Amino acid sequence: MNAEIIHRLHFAFTVTYHYLFPQLTMGLALLIVVIKTVALRTGSEVWDRAARFWGRIFGINFIMGVVTGIPMEFQFGTNWARFSRLSGGVIGQPLAMEGVFSFFLESAFLGLFLYGEKRISPRLHWFSAFMVWLGSWISGFFIIVTDAWMQHPVGYTRALDGHFEMLSFWQLLLNPWAIFQYMHNMTGAVITGAFVMSAVGAFYLLEGHSEEYGRIFLKVGVIAGVISSILIIFPTGDLAGKYVAQNQPAAIAAMEGLFSSQVGAPIVLMGQPNEETGQIDNPIVVNDVLSFLIYGTTKAEVKGLDQFPRDQWPTALPLLFYAYHIMAGLGTWFVLLMLVSAFLLWRGRLATSRWVLWALLLSFPLPYIANTAGWMTAELGRQPWLIYGLMRTSEGFSDTVSASNGLFTLLGFMGLYTLLGLLFTVLVYREIDVGPEPKIAGAAVHAD
Repeated sequence: MNAEIIHRLHFAFTVTYHYLFPQLTMGLALLIVVIKTVALRTGSEVWDRAARFWGRIFGINFIMGVVTGIPMEFQFGTNWARFSRLSGGVIGQPLAMEGVFSFFLESAFLGLFLYGEKRISPRLHWFSAFMVWLGSWISGFFIIVTDAWMQHPVGYTRALDGHFEMLSFWQLLLNPWAIFQYMHNMTGAVITGAFVMSAVGAFYLLEGHSEEYGRIFLKVGVIAGVISSILIIFPTGDLAGKYVAQNQPAAIAAMEGLFSSQVGAPIVLMGQPNEETGQIDNPIVVNDVLSFLIYGTTKAEVKGLDQFPRDQWPTALPLLFYAYHIMAGLGTWFVLLMLVSAFLLWRGRLATSRWVLWALLLSFPLPYIANTAGWMTAELGRQPWLIYGLMRTSEGFSDTVSASNGLFTLLGFMGLYTLLGLLFTVLVYREIDVGPEPKIAGAAVHAD
């Protein structure tokens, strides 16, 4: 393997592993505010304990997110130094604001939420939960603004020496790509939070453990899940997809496996893209749907990959195709499962419908897979560009860091992150096993 491939694998591994944690914290942050709001309005100690329980889960995730996120910052200066040197004048601003403002806002109020309840009023405790949510979502916005500029560069100028310089900070922040991507991404985070909360609720009811809390978790998780699962498809997914088709037509053609331009282009439900023959093997298609989804009419022509030079095709086309279809397929499952769960919740039968409880419990890993596949779709679709249309990936990596050095550190991170994953699993399992209410130890009485 050459150095470029190693550096790409290195960053892909660290960023994929890292995002397992922020997606849950961003999703849970909103749900904790909802639970805490109910607790404040009703004065219910049960709902308050439920909020504190998820606050502890949030805290574990937050710490893991920080630990796994720090190495990514260093990779900009090591594995991708040429990219950082040329684009730092633009991307440095939102990345700095993410760290200085939103991260400190989130971490400061998280400490107040976790440890200040006995010392502050209930309203101030609710406010601390709200600020944690606000900080986590602002943090996500600045990160997505950075990525969106790489996908769709705006508000910049280029100096004679090749450096990118910011021309308009507001254009950078209000980049349409960032707005659509942010809505879609944060909705995906809420889905993760909703499915995890529903799964814990289902687990408690199936085990006969903390059943009152299990019903609360199911109620909040399913309601949030059905809303976010619909929003992830329309309007957020629809708007994001149309903007990709408008600005990265080669990416949308690769995602859909459309090798040749077609009027009334079909959507491929299943198949295997064959780059050698330029077709989809064993396809299951629905005619005219792709044209309608992108342009609102079945008579529109959709550009295929044949309209672009081969060196501008996404470099990992089969992986892009499969990632996109995994994301879309799981999104369909989320809607179906949450609609059934919401119906049973409305009829008062969800807590006793064991088959649905098992489906919710076993589905909790699927949003992680869907969110990962979604990010893979976005990043693989941008290839072979590091900054779309301006800098190729082959121009951005550090040629002074050898492939062997990159591979050594990649293996080291894989080993370290495996240990961190085990620690995370133990800590979260312990919190779920203890439950929202602390167990009261009682002395056993034995007869002589």
